[in-house]
Amino acid sequence: MDEYNKFLRMSLDYKQAREDRYKDMSRNQLYKVTKKKIETTMIGALSTVEECFGFLWGFNEQGIDLTPEQKHMHEIFNEARAKILDRGNTQIRNLESDFLSYDISKKKNFITLPVMNNLQGDTNDGKEID
Repeated sequence: MDEYNKFLRMSLDYKQAREDRYKDMSRNQLYKVTKKKIETTMIGALSTVEECFGFLWGFNEQGIDLTPEQKHMHEIFNEARAKILDRGNTQIRNLESDFLSYDISKKKNFITLPVMNNLQGDTNDGKEID
């Protein structure tokens, strides 16, 4: 009986360790996906600002000298860009610490396949034998 209890305890410990590992993997996967979405949002917003207001600092104009006003506008844009990226990265770090406070488990999809028991050992292409 002592061997059985020992085996049962080992089995339960193994199941718990496997479940904890699955939760860690689920949390990490969700964090990576969420982080990527925040980064994409930040970069997309900056790209939109460049497309819409880039004419103010000669954006996409190759080989021309910028006027003093354009240089000033480019400096202002670079300051705003740095602030946006810093704040976004701060939020990503906050997100990481928030995720550590939760148990996250990805839902699993299961498919139940019908299995026919072939008691006679004959191959019958899945047809029942009478």
